[in-house]
Amino acid sequence: MSFEIFLTAIPIVLKGLWLTLLITFCAFLLGQIVALPLALLARARSRLLRWPVKTWIFFIRGSPLLVQLFIIYFGMGEVDAIRNSVFWPILREPLNCAILAVGLNSGAYSAELLRGGLRQIPVGQLEAARVLGMSGFHALTRITLPQVYRNVLPVTGNEIILVMKGSALASAVTVMEMTGAARAFVSKTYAPFEVFTVAGIIYLVIGLALSQLFRGIERATAIPSSATETS
Repeated sequence: MSFEIFLTAIPIVLKGLWLTLLITFCAFLLGQIVALPLALLARARSRLLRWPVKTWIFFIRGSPLLVQLFIIYFGMGEVDAIRNSVFWPILREPLNCAILAVGLNSGAYSAELLRGGLRQIPVGQLEAARVLGMSGFHALTRITLPQVYRNVLPVTGNEIILVMKGSALASAVTVMEMTGAARAFVSKTYAPFEVFTVAGIIYLVIGLALSQLFRGIERATAIPSSATETS
């Protein structure tokens, strides 16, 4: 083990930190945007709405993220309708494909989390909302969803860490995030142990920071117990 290479690798790997964070937060945001409609449609009464969504979620959760990334990056260019569409200038960029692949993958997993959270809401609350004259939309946005998101917040914190780990696959489509920068440096130094150890430590620090962030959000949004209020 070369301590000199270890120190040299730190700033080189950190050059990809910005892209790693960009992919992580953009993909996580995309996943959360996609997750709610998927979760609601997966609980729809109509099979025409429910089964296509469940099939999509099953495919995303059952296939490797790397395969999904390759389908988006290499496969979409083979479809003439996509190449001739207004979306092609966006989809031909490796970074955008990586964000899309990781985001859709996260969206499928997050949709299952939200669907489980929706099941836990007592039916009596929705019945009480109807009695009070609230519309279905208002009951959803003011009663159901705040409770659901509060309940799934701990596992949502785990999800963003998984998204951060998934961002490392972007190097497979030439995106020079931290793993890509590490691989490029390894090809020059032939010192994979030192370089990837540096990358692993940085990923660990990011994961710990994200974990603490969501724990802080969880504490801030927690409802005080009756015992706490009494004291």
